[in-house]
Amino acid sequence: MARIVVKIGSNVLTRHDGKPNVTNMSAIVDQVAHLREAGHELILVSSGAVACGRGAVTPSRTLDSVAARQLFSSVGQIRLINIYNDLFAQYGIVVGQVLTQKENFSSRTSYLNQRGCMLTMLENGVIPIVNENDTASLTELMFTDNDELSGMIATMMDADLLVILSNVDGIYTGSPSDPGSRLIERVSPGEDVSGNVVASKSGFGRGGMGTKCGIASKVSEEGVTVKIAKGDRRNVLVDLIENPGAVPHTTFEARGEALSTVKRWIAHSSSFAKGRIVVDDNAEKVLRGDSAVSLLPIGVLSAEGDWEEGEIVNIFDREGRLIGVGKASLGGDATRAAIGQRGGRPVVHYDYLYIE
Repeated sequence: MARIVVKIGSNVLTRHDGKPNVTNMSAIVDQVAHLREAGHELILVSSGAVACGRGAVTPSRTLDSVAARQLFSSVGQIRLINIYNDLFAQYGIVVGQVLTQKENFSSRTSYLNQRGCMLTMLENGVIPIVNENDTASLTELMFTDNDELSGMIATMMDADLLVILSNVDGIYTGSPSDPGSRLIERVSPGEDVSGNVVASKSGFGRGGMGTKCGIASKVSEEGVTVKIAKGDRRNVLVDLIENPGAVPHTTFEARGEALSTVKRWIAHSSSFAKGRIVVDDNAEKVLRGDSAVSLLPIGVLSAEGDWEEGEIVNIFDREGRLIGVGKASLGGDATRAAIGQRGGRPVVHYDYLYIE
């Protein structure tokens, strides 16, 4: 049986007035219970807390965006998790709340601690319901949206499948509202369909289809299949698993070999980088090749930043394009001292290197 992460968007979980859409939530819970009965493990990444809070409280004064999110999420998260708890209790299913922040993914220790917590929950029959801790997150350290969070959870938990339930059926060749646009049903590993995405978002969510497409592409490259579908379609979740031909959606096919857990952590760590390494054209070509290679000092053009051995660094080509992320084998000073030299320790070992 499969381990499935289901991301449920704000537009699926809330009505136009900002109140919880209990009808949609009940339908999703029914389907999750069915899949659980069939033997699947499920993790929910649920949006909707801020929207639920916005519909429940009116601020006494004008708030900036961070303060507003903190207020609305503190109220809305309670309402949201209580609804889930009551709905799942009808099936005798226990749920547990997991609130996280982007900085919790910044260190390997924190990353593994979160992973261990949720593995224990699954082993004991508890469904984790994950959301960002908006009351404590700062703007510069926030997830782009819960699409990004769901991708990080799916790879962290070695999921077989990530399902993103949205307000549209998937990725289209143009605007979904354009009669001439068609649904892209399947995206092969390495295929770029981002040019088809119309830059827009609607309703209560922070993200749009561009974010979903980017996350789906990255997660599928890391070995997890991703499906994007319309969340309020009848029986959509069960059909995606048991009868995928019955529901319109876009599937991003996983590449054949999944990345190791440590490489999956590194792949999502570029925002935590302490240093910037620029490589020459030959090093870029070798790193992008089919063979497993480490980044050696001879291929480094420059190294900026103050980092210690074991911290995250971003790797760029000479044009300034990000080509990889790695866990440094050398500190910043040692890297600068070794630039251009042959032999010696690698700057980033292959086992701790992710190439975009």
